[in-house]
Parts: sequence; C-alpha cells; structure tokens
Amino acid sequence: MMKVSVTINNFHLPDGDLKQMSQLGVDCIDFGNGSSFPGVKEQGYPDLDALLKEKRRIRSWGMDINRVTLPNITESFMNNETDGAEEIENAVNAVKVFGEAGIKIVRQRFAGDVFHGLTTGYEAIQRGGMISRGESLGYTRERAETPTLEEAKFWRERYKEVYRQIVPAAEDYGVKVGMHPSDTPNWDTPFGGLGYHRIIDEFPNKNVGYIYCVGTRAEEGGSSLVLDEINNYGRKERIFLVHFRNVRGSLPTAGAFEEALLDDGDMNMFKIMLELRKVGFDGCLNPDHVPLMEGDNPDTDKKWAHSNIGWNYSSIGFAYSIGYIKAMLAALVEFEG
Repeated sequence: MMKVSVTINNFHLPDGDLKQMSQLGVDCIDFGNGSSFPGVKEQGYPDLDALLKEKRRIRSWGMDINRVTLPNITESFMNNETDGAEEIENAVNAVKVFGEAGIKIVRQRFAGDVFHGLTTGYEAIQRGGMISRGESLGYTRERAETPTLEEAKFWRERYKEVYRQIVPAAEDYGVKVGMHPSDTPNWDTPFGGLGYHRIIDEFPNKNVGYIYCVGTRAEEGGSSLVLDEINNYGRKERIFLVHFRNVRGSLPTAGAFEEALLDDGDMNMFKIMLELRKVGFDGCLNPDHVPLMEGDNPDTDKKWAHSNIGWNYSSIGFAYSIGYIKAMLAALVEFEG
C-alpha cells in the first residue's frame, strides 16, 4: 500500500511539528537537505549515533524516515576545478551511514543539473487569491547561455564518476539511489526527459532509479508524458518515491507552467495514482511544492518564495494536500475492492 511522506529541510523538528504530522496521518519523513545532518559540517558525512537518536524520536510518533539526501556535489567538482576525491568519499560514507541506520532511499544532488536564466519566475495568483510558483519562457527577454554538446558530455562524465562509486556502496548496504528530475526541465537539462531516462541505461543496477516528480515531468509534457513515464519506469521497478503534485500548463504547450493544488491543476491525480498502482508502486507519495493558502508562511528558501517545497508548521496547504492524498488512497482500496 502506498503511504504519505513530507519533506523537511532541517534535521531536528520540534515536537509540535511531529505532533501535527502524526495527527494528519503522515507515514514518513523525507530529509531534503544533505548538509543539515549532524556530523556533515565536522567530518563531511552524517553522525550515525545522532541519526539513530532522531530516527527513534520520529518513530515514537508513529512515523519513520523514508528518504535522505547525501552531501552535495559542488560546482567546483563538476567543473573539474578540484579532483573531488573528498566529496565522493563523503558521499560514499554517507551512503554507508544511512544504510547502517536502516534508511533505504538516498538522493545525490549535483550542481549544474538545472539551467538558470531561461525562464522568468512569477507569483501566480489562483483560486481565492492562493499564491503559487509560475515560470514563463515568454517573459524572458535575455536568456542565459546553455552548455555546448561537449560541455554537456563533460558534465555527464563527472556525474557518472560519482555514481560509479556510490552505487556499489548502496548495493552493499541495501540502499536505493534515486534521482530527482531537473526542475525546471528546460531543453537539454542533464535530468530532463532524455537525460533522466539515460540514468538507468548508464547504471542498470536495480538499486538505481528515480525520485519521480509528477509535477516536474508534467512541466515538460503534461499528463500523457507522466502516465507513459510511470508505466515505463514503474514496470521496471525503478520508481522509489513519488513527488505527487499538480501543475497548470507546460513549457511546450503554454510556454509556461504554474504549480497548483492537487484538485486544481491540469492532471487528474487519481488517474496518476491508478497508474502507480498498476505498475506495483508501494512507496511514498510526497505532496511537495504546495501553494500558499491564507495564513501560510512562504518557504524559508527565498528561491521558492511562492510555494512551500518542504513542511511548514500549521500549513493549511500541507494539511489539505495530505488529506487529499489519504482520501484518494482510501478510495483506491474501495475502487479495487
């Protein structure tokens, strides 16, 4: 049975947050900030004892840790300004620590996996004055340069150099390595449509797969693309976690997109859920990038000022989204009954 997770970007949550999550029926927590774990600043990778202590605390509220993030791979490494041996070693050690802690899904972030300066972000005003993130190609008059083919090939070799070392460690420690798609999915981004698919060509190991973001992929091609990709990756058992969110428009069809609440975008989210069920997905659905409703505070990261990419205490948008997903999961059981 699919479950519900939410993303947090700080390691230690106050009891009030955990209490609200528990009351809403959240099953799991995803840690989105690889530098937030105790030990990363001091030794380059998380401290196992501190991680286990926090895991026990989370489990005391009836939840568990679902996904974590490894220390970031920096621009210096990706541009070959340093040999990066220490960065890779820290990532490998982090995989081992998370594996020893019984955490089964990790994500590795790479500098340069998105192209900035190609779209213009704006505050989208939706139903009842709700605020969400919008991005437009048309509003951008001076667009940034994108990598050449040779530069793109070089970047990809650097990413593969990292994966070649963390994937064997993940296999040894029973950990799955999931990649999130490039967001915004502009043409030729490393983990846009073609580059995203290529990951499992390059690393056919069953421990390599996807943190599949329904919203990001819809930004590139709408619901038809999302349904096709879920069928493709899901029947290969390569979807480890789903970011379950809706959008309006897409870059190819409207030259823009806006994030939306689950019931207020272009996609029929129950159809998305049915497709996930059809391919046997039984992981977590995470309602990230939640629009701002009356009384909600914006995300602490100013890059995401028009949405909440992570959990926010007393967020009406998160409460609505969690409840909506749980209602659909209950309906799914009855639908299949």
